[in-house]
Amino acid sequence: MKLKITTYLFLFFVCQITFAQTKVADNFFRDFNYDNAAELYKEALKKEDSTEHILSRLGDCYFNVSEVKEAAFWYKKAIDKYPNIDSDYVYKYIQTLRAQKKYEEANNFVKVFNKKNKKDGRIKDIESFNLETYSELSNTEKVYVDIENLPLNTKYSDFGSFEQNNKLYFYSTWVKDSITNERDLYELNNEPYLNIFETEISIENNKKIFGDASKLNSEINTKNDHEGLVTITNDGNTMYFTRNNVNKKDRRKYNKSGSSNLKIYKATKDGDTWINIEELPFNNENFDFTAPALTPDNKTLIFSSNMDTGYGQTDLYKVSINEDGTYGEPVNLGPKINTEGNEKFPFVAKDSTLYFSSDANINLGLLDIFESNILKTNKNIEVKNLGAPFNSSFDDFCFFIDTETNTGYFSSNREGGQGGDDIYSFGKLKCEQIVKGTIRDELTNELLSKATVSLIDIDGKILERYKTTEDGQYQFTIDCDKSYTILAERPTYRPDKIEFETTNVTREEKEIDLFLKPLIIDNEIVINPIFFDFDKSNIRPDAAYELENIVAVMREHPKMVIKIESHTDSRGNDNYNMKLSDRRAKSTRDYLYSRGIATERIESAIGYGESQIINRCSNGVKCTDEEHEENRRSKFIITNSYE
Repeated sequence: MKLKITTYLFLFFVCQITFAQTKVADNFFRDFNYDNAAELYKEALKKEDSTEHILSRLGDCYFNVSEVKEAAFWYKKAIDKYPNIDSDYVYKYIQTLRAQKKYEEANNFVKVFNKKNKKDGRIKDIESFNLETYSELSNTEKVYVDIENLPLNTKYSDFGSFEQNNKLYFYSTWVKDSITNERDLYELNNEPYLNIFETEISIENNKKIFGDASKLNSEINTKNDHEGLVTITNDGNTMYFTRNNVNKKDRRKYNKSGSSNLKIYKATKDGDTWINIEELPFNNENFDFTAPALTPDNKTLIFSSNMDTGYGQTDLYKVSINEDGTYGEPVNLGPKINTEGNEKFPFVAKDSTLYFSSDANINLGLLDIFESNILKTNKNIEVKNLGAPFNSSFDDFCFFIDTETNTGYFSSNREGGQGGDDIYSFGKLKCEQIVKGTIRDELTNELLSKATVSLIDIDGKILERYKTTEDGQYQFTIDCDKSYTILAERPTYRPDKIEFETTNVTREEKEIDLFLKPLIIDNEIVINPIFFDFDKSNIRPDAAYELENIVAVMREHPKMVIKIESHTDSRGNDNYNMKLSDRRAKSTRDYLYSRGIATERIESAIGYGESQIINRCSNGVKCTDEEHEENRRSKFIITNSYE
């Protein structure tokens, strides 16, 4: 019988500790401290407390820091054990599977989700990858882009743009009086031939103003054929451009199959005139070579071609430009970029991002503009559709961007233009703001290095983390019209956090300083008061939450040794207060032991009752509750040199 009672008491004690740890974990989760929360939830699991709450919360701990494999593991455990679990966790589990490209497994859980949520608006988005993608790509909510149809556009085709040294180069079939007679018309569409034009750009009231456009000189623009799609070296002295295959008399030249293919040419600048027109040596009479684009270092030329070595109809290639002016062999950019369809109109920005158009990738229709990091890395190559408003259900192509100003151009034959293909300018790619500030010691105002600053969204997901250096500063780029929390943490300090909202004003800056209260002051670890229930000595969840600060400090300083003191106020019997405070001191010590603090690191745990009153409130003195509260305290005194 005695054994059964002992077993019962042990199980009761285990349940009490488990309950406390879960509550403490919940507090850490509430405060976005997902690492500590996950640790304590796992501790609770060791005591066989695999409740729906703990399993799903573990999933959330990892989901909110984008550790999708761990999140999927815990969500799966929760779903398997609790089939009627809230469908939100099924949805999150599907997201983690998709993030790991486990699409077939994800689709199986789509069916589970569907059964539970027949009216949920997310069903269609999940069920159809194409529909989900279409929805995302066409959504312009919170996308801050100013798009303008250029005044240079005509009723004919105007497209392609390259800006350098306050000049815009573009391709057009008609500018003012450029046509003199019917012999200047292209026989296939009875429109003028495409030529390369330039216009001066001036800035008035932060707006680009375009001057009158004029054709480049006659050595560049032939009278009876097409020219276009240029790129120019950084020094402004060499131009690469596209032209139909022509003979020495600038007459169109045809191959054996009767086709006149496109070729890439080079020209050099002499004053305001482009001279020394040369055909590039890797051109081939039987294939098109078109749309040249230079990398930022001017050592590589990217272009489009329909060579039979490609993956589809037209592919993107690269060729090296050697220091002696010779060229390497064309190299296909590979299947990450090229498809069975058409990839064309490449452009490389100053940050080495590759932009191009394709009609075969997932898109909104016809040609869409894509971006890729393929020129920056050999690993984790990504291709991303720019989405609306750059892309539409029509042809969208010839993208150009100045990454320093976030302004540029693209071409499109979308509805609402002036004619066939039109040029559109854009600016303010995205409404973004800056939040920045400093992390300081609350007591000394000292700038704190090695502080971890987290940017957290309204759902509690950590979006980004930053570690401060000696200047104690942090900075994040954030979206407009959203709610965020900034959380600052540092070992041996109490965290600080601030919630705030952004406006809809792009490039606005917000300064938020955070102040961390040190946990070590002189020779003592100072935490908020820990409270006990009346006449009790067991550790409550709120007390355990505070004691975790002691755990954190001692883990940070593994050689630190402390002694614990527990004190009461003067109310009540002196002897009783002495015994109660001693039980509380030892209960506090035992909690630290349970969290892995070695026994030899706690020198003593002694209750002093009311023997060390720190104010006037001794026996018989009438005091307020607040004055008595000053004497109800626990002290954690450092007894050694721990560094």
